[in-house]
Amino acid sequence: MYTIRRPRTEDAAAIHDVIVARDVKVLGVADCTLDEVADDLAEPGFDLDTDGWLAHDADGGPLAWAWACANGDSDLVDIDVVVRPGVDGLAERLWPVVLERARELARERGHDGVTVDVGVYRADDAKRALAKEHGFEAGTSFYRMRIDFDEPVEPPAGPPGLTLHTGESEDIRREAHSVQQAGFAEHFGFVEIGYELWHERRDKQSANDWSQLTLARIDGRPAAMLHCNDQFVSDEGCGYVATLAVLPEFRGRGLGRFLLRRAFAADAARGRKGTILHVDSNNVTPALGLYESAGMRSVLIIDVWRRRL
Repeated sequence: MYTIRRPRTEDAAAIHDVIVARDVKVLGVADCTLDEVADDLAEPGFDLDTDGWLAHDADGGPLAWAWACANGDSDLVDIDVVVRPGVDGLAERLWPVVLERARELARERGHDGVTVDVGVYRADDAKRALAKEHGFEAGTSFYRMRIDFDEPVEPPAGPPGLTLHTGESEDIRREAHSVQQAGFAEHFGFVEIGYELWHERRDKQSANDWSQLTLARIDGRPAAMLHCNDQFVSDEGCGYVATLAVLPEFRGRGLGRFLLRRAFAADAARGRKGTILHVDSNNVTPALGLYESAGMRSVLIIDVWRRRL
C-alpha cells in the first residue's frame, strides 16, 4: 500500500534516499548528493504543487520520486521517474502522470505539442525498457569524462591577444551568458533563455561559485567562456566543468583546449583529485575527441531518450 503526494522542500532527504537506492542498484554507488536534490526542488520554474510526486508507504518510508520540468518557455520538457528497487506497480502508474504533466506544461506555454526527454543510465536496463514501452527513442548520449591528478598541473600558455575575466561582476556574467547561448545554439536540446533565468538557475545552485566563471576575450572581443563549480567536490573530490563554450568564429585556435587545461590546473591547485565534465557524444564540435586527447576518460554514460507528443 502506498500514498502519492506533492513534495515539499523538507522532503529532500526522503527523495535523496530513493535516488541513492536506485543508483546503488544500477551503478553500485550513489551518484547524487543531498544538496543536488535540494537544488532541484528549488529550480526556477519548478512548481512543487504541480510538477512533482513523492510516493511513500504506510509508515512514511519513501518509495518513488517523479517530476516534470519545463525548459523555459520552449516545448521541451524534462521528466524522470525513480522507484526504489523491489517496489512493484509505481513506475507503471507514475510514467503516464509525468507525461500528462509534460503535455500541460507545453500547452501552458502556447505549444500544440511537446518534446519530452528522460535521462537513463546506460546500465539501467529496466528504465530503458520502460522508456521504449512509452514510445521513447534514443536521442543522444552524454559521457561523463574524468581526469585524475597525480602531481601539480602546470597552467597553460594562452593564445596571442587573450585576456581573461572572472565572473564576480555582472557585466562579465552577461557577456559569458551571450557566449554560452551562441556557442551552444546548435547543440542537442538547446533552448534559448534570457540572462535573468540563466543567472537565477546558477545563482541558486549550492555548488555555484561565480569566481569560477571565466570569460575569454581575444583582442578585446568575447570569444569563449568556462564555468566550473563544486558539484563533484563533496562526493568525488573533483572539480566540475559545467560549461565550456567557444564562439564559432574563434574555434580551431586551441582556445577550448587552453580553457580546459586551465580548469585542470585550477582544480589541482585547489587540492582536488581531478576534474569531471559531461559531453554530448553528438556535439556539433569535436568535443569528445578534445577531452580524450587532453587525458580524460569516460567513466559513465547517460543516454537521453526522447518522445514527441
